[in-house]
Amino acid sequence: MLERSDNMECENCLEKKTIRSDDDKKKLISRINRIKGQMDGIGKMINDDRYCGDILIQLAAISSSVKSLSSLIFERHMHSCVAKSIKEGDTSTIDEIVELFKKFS
Repeated sequence: MLERSDNMECENCLEKKTIRSDDDKKKLISRINRIKGQMDGIGKMINDDRYCGDILIQLAAISSSVKSLSSLIFERHMHSCVAKSIKEGDTSTIDEIVELFKKFS
């Protein structure tokens, strides 16, 4: 799990850029690489004519992995970019969060 670091606030959120620590980047990329590996595994399963049910189980696992990654990034966004914006009196970030919720539901 990514650690929340109060001194690593999103300094560039207004420019739509988030500065992440090297450790955070490493953890996120590791998760992405695992998801890529799962996708490659499904490609192999299809090439090997594996049973549809087995492929669907793996697809569900990938979906869960992507949701977990999304939640992690969303949480970090709320604790850094959004919190900083609101503390500075910029409530336009709330509209962004509402739109993100719509995309995730």
